[in-house]
Amino acid sequence: MPQISAIIPARDEEDNIEASVASLAALPEISEIIVINDQSTDRTGEILARASKTIPQLRILESAALPPGWIGKNHAAWLGAQAAKCEWLLFSDADTVHLSGAAHRALEDARAFDAALVSYSPEQIMRSFTECALIPFVYCRLSRKFDFARVNDASASDAAANGQFLLIRHAAYEKIGGHRAVAGAILEDVALARRAKQAGFRLHFASGQGIARTRMYRSFAAMWEGWTKNLYLLLGGTPGGALKEILLAFPWPVIILLVVGFVLQGVVGYSLAALGIIWSAGCHVAYARELRRNRYSARLILYYVPGVCLYAAVVAASAWNYRRGKIVWKGREYPVGMP
Repeated sequence: MPQISAIIPARDEEDNIEASVASLAALPEISEIIVINDQSTDRTGEILARASKTIPQLRILESAALPPGWIGKNHAAWLGAQAAKCEWLLFSDADTVHLSGAAHRALEDARAFDAALVSYSPEQIMRSFTECALIPFVYCRLSRKFDFARVNDASASDAAANGQFLLIRHAAYEKIGGHRAVAGAILEDVALARRAKQAGFRLHFASGQGIARTRMYRSFAAMWEGWTKNLYLLLGGTPGGALKEILLAFPWPVIILLVVGFVLQGVVGYSLAALGIIWSAGCHVAYARELRRNRYSARLILYYVPGVCLYAAVVAASAWNYRRGKIVWKGREYPVGMP
């Protein structure tokens, strides 16, 4: 099999980095693991130094001050790519654990679909109430916009990828300009996929069930910061698109029927309230179907109400962040519209 250089940007990832590196080291197709310690202030550097004593393919790079016009993750990934030696580059996040056979499956898919870029959307590990409420709801909504079949159709303009598992042929990466060409892109994975498709390279984007898993956020604050950074752009990057999404996702008819029914009371009021309850049940059933279609447990239907409320709030907050012209991520503030 062709060999792979795995590249992990890491900034303050003491809770995740050891498991991520160990999972990559167990894959025979991974010849080298390049971790870029992006000015971490926690124990990330210490953990990597210890791991390097037992994982011979691990290489540790230290990033310097962030150059103007760059997003931190993009700069770290670019540094790693410049040091990589293999035919294929696997960009991964520090919170992602790769399962047995993951690299082999990705290379097989690249061959089978003649793809220069292979990406998977990993299984999501969810432990808190808010994770169970928000994360499946977000992915169910995004699956409508980023359909695997359209992304993989060479004749369609749709392009997408997930930076938690993004495998790209080294030569193709260089041809499209790599992360330097998307230096200021908040959604660097989607931007790379778009450039690759526009350059004539085939994409293969699929579910990551059995390939990789990740717990994206370990606190509500981190989850809020992460999704408010990304959702506005994922939904199209326009105020109208964000407003439309809130209107479509939130069950406004249910709220209206229940409120009017409570106010009116009597036969008419109770009838409207009953209709609202029936409509609500229909929304829950529809969400259960969406969960199953996106490979989540239908039991997560119990989180529908808090999920839709959180989702609407995050979309609105994300739009507000972009309206005010700045976002914050990993302790760094970035102006929106950065060149």
